[in-house]
Amino acid sequence: MRRQANSGRSAAKWIAAILAIAVNLGFVLFLVFHVTWRNPPQESVEVELYAPSPPIERIEAPKALPQLPPPEPAPKIEPPPKIEPPRPTKVEPPPPPKPDIALKEKQAKAEREKKEREKLESEKREAERKQQDKRLAEMRERQAREAEALRAQAERERQTQQQVAMNAARVKADADYIRRIQAKIRGNVILPPDMPGNPEAVFDVVQLPSGEIIDVQLAKSSGVRAYDEAVQRAILKSSPLPRPDNPDMFRRSLTLKFRPLD
Repeated sequence: MRRQANSGRSAAKWIAAILAIAVNLGFVLFLVFHVTWRNPPQESVEVELYAPSPPIERIEAPKALPQLPPPEPAPKIEPPPKIEPPRPTKVEPPPPPKPDIALKEKQAKAEREKKEREKLESEKREAERKQQDKRLAEMRERQAREAEALRAQAERERQTQQQVAMNAARVKADADYIRRIQAKIRGNVILPPDMPGNPEAVFDVVQLPSGEIIDVQLAKSSGVRAYDEAVQRAILKSSPLPRPDNPDMFRRSLTLKFRPLD
C-alpha cells in the first residue's frame, strides 16, 4: 500500500509539471498572435540593410500529452477510537442569594446568635445565683445549728451548775438540818462513867412531819452497851425533833450517827 501511494504521488507530480509547461506555452502563443493581429500590414519600403535579419523561429506548442487516469485513492485507515476517561460529574453550586435576602438572613442569624448568647449568659448567672443562695442558706443553717448547739450546751451547763448549786445547797441544808437534830439529841445524852475511846453508834429514826419520833432502831453498836442505851434514851427524849426550814427537805427516815467526843 505504501508503494502504491508513492507511485500515485510521482504520477501526480509529472502531470502537474506537464500542465505547467503547457500553460506557459499557451500564454506565449497568445501574446504572439495578439501582437500580429493588432499590427496591420504596411506598405513596402525599400530599406538598405547591411545584413539580413535572421528568421524568426516559431516555437511550436508541444502536443498535449494524453491524460492519465487519476490515481486510485489510497484506502483510508481509520484511527482507533479514542477512549476518553469518564469525566467527573460537575456539581453546580447553588446560585448565590440575592444581596438583600443574604443580608437579612445574616442579620437574622446574628440576632438569633445574640439572643442565644444572652439566654445562655442569663441561665449561667441564674445558676450561679442559685448556687450562691444555696451556699448562703447552708452556711446560715450551719451557723444556726452551731448557735443552737452552743445555746443548748450553755443551757445544759447552766442547768448543771444550777443543779450542782441546788444539790450543794440541799446537801448543806440537809447537813444543817441533821446537825440541829444531832445537837438536840446530844444535849440529852448522859455519858456513862469511864467511857473508853470515841466509838460511833448509828441509829435509824422514823418521824412524823411534826417531828414526833415513832420508832428508834440501833443500826450499828458502838461496842459499849451503856453508851448505846444512853443515846437511844436521848433520841426518844428529844421528840419532837427540829423541822427543816424548807418543808420539801423533810425526811421521814433519818440515819443519825453519834460519837461521845463530838
